[in-house]
Formats: sequence, C-alpha cells, structure tokens
Amino acid sequence: MNTTPERFTLHHRLPEHHFTDALHTDVLKGLTATPKTLPPKWFYDARGSRLFETITTLPEYYPTRAEREILARQAGEVARRTRARTLVELGSGSSAKTRLLLDALTAEGTLEEYAPLDVSRDALEEAGAALCRAYPDLRVTATVTDLDAGPALPRAASGPRLVAFLGSTIGNLDRAQRAAFHAGLRAEMAPGDALLLGADLVKDPETLRRAYDDALGVTADFNLNVLRVLNRELEADFDLSAFAHRAVWDARDERVEMRLRSRRPQTVKLPALDLAVDFARDEDLRTEISVKFRRSGLTAELEGAGFAVRAWWTDHRDRFALLLAEPV
Repeated sequence: MNTTPERFTLHHRLPEHHFTDALHTDVLKGLTATPKTLPPKWFYDARGSRLFETITTLPEYYPTRAEREILARQAGEVARRTRARTLVELGSGSSAKTRLLLDALTAEGTLEEYAPLDVSRDALEEAGAALCRAYPDLRVTATVTDLDAGPALPRAASGPRLVAFLGSTIGNLDRAQRAAFHAGLRAEMAPGDALLLGADLVKDPETLRRAYDDALGVTADFNLNVLRVLNRELEADFDLSAFAHRAVWDARDERVEMRLRSRRPQTVKLPALDLAVDFARDEDLRTEISVKFRRSGLTAELEGAGFAVRAWWTDHRDRFALLLAEPV
C-alpha cells in the first residue's frame, strides 16, 4: 500500500467471525419472521458495491447528485462554523464526496485528522492511500467496524470533531432504530463537536419510485444481489429468476420499501442454517426501507436526542437536505 505508515493507521473493532455470525443471525431471524425481511447491509459484497456505484450515476437516482450539490455550495460554511480538527465519517465507503469537506477544512486551516469508519477494510485502505497522497499533512485513522453495533466514535488526537453521516443512510433505520442511533451518537459527542447529516426528503411518489426502479434494471439487479450473497455464503438455492424486484411507496410511514416478490410457490433451502423457507406466490421479502424526511420531523427527532439543529440546507429543487447539528 502506497501510504506513509505514520500518517495512515487501520484499527479493527470486530471479532474474527463477526460477519459470518451476523449474517447467520440476520437471515435466520428475517426469513422466519412475518413479513420476511433482510437487512440492506447484505447487498454490499464486491459486486453489490459496484452495482450501487452505478446506481448513483443513473438519471433517476437524484440523491447523490443533490447531496454533492449542497456540499459543493456549503462545505466552506460548514468548515467556518465547526472549525473541526478531526473529520469523522460514518460509513465512509470510497470517501469520494468527503473531499469537498476535507478541502474546505484544509482551506480553513484547522484540519489535522480524517477518521473514516466502514465495514470494508478494502475500501478503507484504498481511500486511505488515495487521501494520504492527496493531502500530505493529513493523518488518516481508519476503523473497520459495523455501525449496527452502535456509532462508537474513534478517539481523536484533537478536537473539535465534525461527524459526517452522509447519503441519507439514516433512512435505512425505522423510527425506533433512529432514536437509538441518535441517542448513542449524542452520548459519544463532546461539547464543540458537530454532526453533519444527510437526509432525503419527502416528494412526489413517482419520483421516488423511479429512483428505486430505474429503466435499465440496475436497481433490480442490485436488489437480487442479496440472494446471490445468501446462495454463496449460506449454500442457499434461491432461484433468482423466481423473484421480481419491487419498489413500493408506503405513504403512512413515508418511506420507500424495496422488496423481492416470489413469482410462484416455492421452498428455498439454506443448508448452512439447517433451514427451509416456504414462499407463497406473490409473497414479498422486504430487503430495504428508505425513509424520507420532513424538516419538522427530523429536527424534532434530533432535539429529542439532545441535539440542536443549527443549519438546514437543500439542493436547488428541495429534494435532499444536509443539516448541521450540535450536542446541547
């Protein structure tokens, strides 16, 4: 790896068999529940990650472009308000959008450390190498962790810290999960720290449906990828052609649900779990929720967890929001 060792460190928080154990637990719990569910984290093997990167470039999928637009316009203001010495990013992935924040904090003259957290060691190492080359004075302290275990923040060499949680990943959590996440994050933050949170907003259902059911079928392939993962990791015998991708708008809970609908009655065997699962014709397996937010509701959630929202920015079409909040 082409980095300077003293500027790049990688820490592991997860036990050796964490992902195997978590996959077994999630699948056993989800496929024996009513209705059947799977967590969206299992989309993201190497193939699934590539598919998602493609999705972010599709004309129907606006969130990535909208968030980047806001960051490009407001990163300097974020840097001036926070004067962060350490940028912590939850679920950092490739850290591509993060460079707008790194550039702004560097220009402000405060940035010393970037601390990305992600489940993928490979993504962290690749991003860390690139960032050490691009920012010669930056320390990169990466952590391999699973946010499902809670948002435990790394200790920074110096504060204040700016904690970024971008991409509206917060929408993958239901109300109770969000409350626990916000409370856990607030407990980890110190006076002077700040939170930069990305959130997709409620809008017309057809725009939302198209974002999760594109004309080229890339999102459908991404959705089906979770079955490929189960076939490979759990010796399952899912027939991918026997399931159809669906994107459904739930008006009551104001969220999009991604589902896989069984085209026929069938029984799927998962030998690694000693499990056989029956699907009825037209029965749905829910693979993701993506909650869409309103300003009043999300602000109230954060205030209930001990945050004060100090700024709220949207793209020029009011599709997506970035908010800046502080612990109080």
